[in-house]
Amino acid sequence: MPVPGTRDPAPQQQQHQPSPDGLSWREQSRCLTENPEIFFEGGGVTHKAKKICAGCSVRAQCLEFGLANDERFGIWGGLTRGERRALLKRRHRTDAGLQDEAAEEGDQEEPRHAG
Repeated sequence: MPVPGTRDPAPQQQQHQPSPDGLSWREQSRCLTENPEIFFEGGGVTHKAKKICAGCSVRAQCLEFGLANDERFGIWGGLTRGERRALLKRRHRTDAGLQDEAAEEGDQEEPRHAG
C-alpha cells in the first residue's frame, strides 16, 4: 500500500498526472522527505502530519488520490480516515441533492401542447 511521502509505484486506480515540469504530484509533495510514519494516525503524530499537509501545494491531489483509492490508513491530503469518510458522505448527499433538484425541476416544467 502506498504511503504519503514515499516513491511507491503508480496506484491501482488513480494515476499520477505529471505537471508541466514533468513531476508527479507526489514528487512535488512536502511529505516526500518526511518520515512516512508521521502520516499514520495517532495522537500528536496526526497533528504534525496535518501541519505538513497544510502548506503543501499538492494537497488537493493527494486528498483525491486517497479518496479515489479508498485509502484506509494514514493522513491523505491533510485528512484522517474519519475525516475523509465524512467528506465522502457530504459529497454523496450533495450529489444526491443536486440529482433530486434536477428531477424536481423536470417535473415542474409546463407541458407543451402541439398547436
